Amino acid sequence: EIFQEEYSVFFLNQGGSLVAIRHTPLPIRHIWLSFDEGRNWDKYSFTSSPLYVDGVLGEPGEDILIMTIFGHFSHRSEWQLVKIDFRSIFQLQCTSEDYVTWQLHNEGEVCIMGMKRIFQKLRANARCVKARDQYISQMSDSCPCTEADFECDYGFERQIDGSCTPAFWFTPSATSRDCLTGDSFLNTTGYHKALSNNCSEGSLLKYSPRQQNCPSRAPRGLQLFTSEGTLVATVGKNVTFLVFLEEGLGSMTSVTVDFGDGTAISYGNVSSIDDGVKHIYSKVGIYQVSAMATNSLGFDRVVLYLHVSCQLEQVQLSAPLVVVKNKAVNFTTMLHPSNVGTVSYFWWFDNKTDPVVTLDGVITFAFSTEGNHTVTVQASAGNTVHQDQTTLAVYDYFRSHALAFSSNLDELNPRVSEWREDISRVVKNCIVQVTGISEDQLLVTVLPGVPTTAEVFIIPERTSRDRAVDEKWAHLDQLSQVLLSALNQDLVQFTLKPGVQVNVYATRLSPAPLLDGSDSSYSSTAVIMLVSVALMGLAIFVIYKFKRKIPGIDTYMAEQTDKEQEVIPTVTSIAVPNPEGDELTSLDHVDAQLNSKDRGYLPSHTDINLSDEAPCVF
Repeated sequence: EIFQEEYSVFFLNQGGSLVAIRHTPLPIRHIWLSFDEGRNWDKYSFTSSPLYVDGVLGEPGEDILIMTIFGHFSHRSEWQLVKIDFRSIFQLQCTSEDYVTWQLHNEGEVCIMGMKRIFQKLRANARCVKARDQYISQMSDSCPCTEADFECDYGFERQIDGSCTPAFWFTPSATSRDCLTGDSFLNTTGYHKALSNNCSEGSLLKYSPRQQNCPSRAPRGLQLFTSEGTLVATVGKNVTFLVFLEEGLGSMTSVTVDFGDGTAISYGNVSSIDDGVKHIYSKVGIYQVSAMATNSLGFDRVVLYLHVSCQLEQVQLSAPLVVVKNKAVNFTTMLHPSNVGTVSYFWWFDNKTDPVVTLDGVITFAFSTEGNHTVTVQASAGNTVHQDQTTLAVYDYFRSHALAFSSNLDELNPRVSEWREDISRVVKNCIVQVTGISEDQLLVTVLPGVPTTAEVFIIPERTSRDRAVDEKWAHLDQLSQVLLSALNQDLVQFTLKPGVQVNVYATRLSPAPLLDGSDSSYSSTAVIMLVSVALMGLAIFVIYKFKRKIPGIDTYMAEQTDKEQEVIPTVTSIAVPNPEGDELTSLDHVDAQLNSKDRGYLPSHTDINLSDEAPCVF
């Protein structure tokens, strides 16, 4: 080690000499020169005043004997440029006697990249000007190849002893899978000569690839997948299956592709289906697609499962309008078209961010708090996702009644949700006007399908939370009795359009189950009794319909020009049973009997004859 501190070294005279400058934040005024490749150094002064050195520049040209040092004498002074001219040291031009022969080597090894190279260089301490390209001729000769001239081939790794062996993931025999029987191929020995290496003879044949005959083997590594790289397809569209064989003679190996729908196709060799096999599925479903490769030495088989679906156009969520708190309720989805293949459902209840994922379009859920709750469902089929949403009300208690309509309404039912919403609104207005029940306590929904049915819900009023439970139920019973009386007397009716009068009736059974019956156990006897009661009620209704005197009805008709079907409610007075006689009492008379603390339009609970049949409670 010549210098104890950090120095910057530069070439001078085309590498014939070296210049060293101390790398320090302190000011300096000396440089060092070496004429024997850095073995000895001479000290020279380049300025009378110490200079803070910021950088060094070499002058361009063939004779690089001028160097510029720039810096400053103090931190407050301007930059200074000091130009050093070394031509006074190198006064003579170099001749052939100033050069010696030098052989390139690496720690004594003269063969580098398979070649021996000999150069001409200046003698030590020769202080002459070296002209460019003067006496730089060289002599070279190739060396015999050794293991050091070779690198490990693809799939091989260098070991501690210097040899190349196959990596754990590499199978050397796989390189011959495209060989034809009877042909030959160059099989690697695990080595290849390094790039730009010029060695010759020696161990060249030992490490070079060797000619080998193509082996015959059973098919192995059969692969089957779609050209899209997915396992999803659409009915009526082409699906392209690609078949590849890792090992085995492709031209001598037959392949059979079974599409899983009763259709299969065979080919004489794997090489003939490089472009893939096309097929069209006519039905949705999950198909097991298989491919089998066979030759005289064996066979190989591969299987994939393909989901074939059609385009999903719409999903509709069906749920009751009102449910009981902490009681399970069923949510059902309907798809259009109904059979689209494999469908995944994502359910969100209220504002929860994480969905519930199911493969079935039906789910059960219980709400623990009262109020309005939103349920959202997404149906995913193939690459299509559709969504629907509904809002339902949750209460501790309520009354509900199933409604039916006269048959003439079915003939005009277009089976669209907008029409059902309009009819629901008209029925609700009729009930409010006929019975006097607050519209805030009524919810009416017309159900999809034909015959047209509906359901009416009587919910608690908002100010009844402080009442006792028995009082709350009694109040709903009063409202329920008033509603049933109006329905049984055909007082709830409306004009759909001129000449079409629609009556609304009460039915015994709810047209749609609201609760999950998994936790209920009804005996067969109870079911028989329920059916019997329903038939008896139907018989009484028929007798009542055709034998009773029909009360007078005052009808108010208003034309609606903005709709194709005109829906005109009919408002009449309601008559309820009078406990003191057989005469019918109008709702005006009932209002006078109400307790002002209860409701202003209903008779007291003790003044109303309740039906022996309790309304359905959900």
